[in-house]
Amino acid sequence: MGEPKRTEIILVRHGECAENREGVFRGRSDGPLTERGMRQAELLAEEIARFFSPSAIFSSPLQRARNTARAVGERLGVPVEERSGFTNMALGPWEGQSKDLIRETYPEEWALWIHNPERLALKGAETLDDVQRRAYANLDHLVRLHEGKAFVVVSHRAVLKPLLAACLAIPSPYFWRLHLDTASYSVLWHERTRGYTCALLNQTRHLPDLVSEWT
Repeated sequence: MGEPKRTEIILVRHGECAENREGVFRGRSDGPLTERGMRQAELLAEEIARFFSPSAIFSSPLQRARNTARAVGERLGVPVEERSGFTNMALGPWEGQSKDLIRETYPEEWALWIHNPERLALKGAETLDDVQRRAYANLDHLVRLHEGKAFVVVSHRAVLKPLLAACLAIPSPYFWRLHLDTASYSVLWHERTRGYTCALLNQTRHLPDLVSEWT
């Protein structure tokens, strides 16, 4: 028997957007990267080109993710394919609202977000379980299509955290036990016999002016 085929998945959180800096919940709102976010995307592209050879790039359809993915794709000469399964979590009434306003208006729900966001269920919004199911289904499909190769997925914190938890069988509560900075990348390996393995988490060495976001 030959060596098992290892698939390499580079999971990227998009670069900085204005709402990251201003403490605003994004959800499906579709703002662009800031100037610093674009620079982060360029540095990320150089980092990925140096250490990996992905044959495909998949992105959330939201602008901040697409802009990040485009920088990587242009550096590598690889086209970017949008995948709705990797779009950000729908946040209903919290979309576009500041964290301070949400804390004042929804004190009980905010407490859940801070302490156990897996239990949060806002009217008109997705739950983290909803996000986890769609993101994992999309990733599993891509792993089967690209077995033995490397590919990039550019998405959002509230997608990548539940996706990592599903791949690594991390039970709830997991959200605040995983930290992912803007323009960071993480690496999963997949083999048929072993499933998913986390090889790298929240790599930020390419970001000299990183501003970390905790809530």
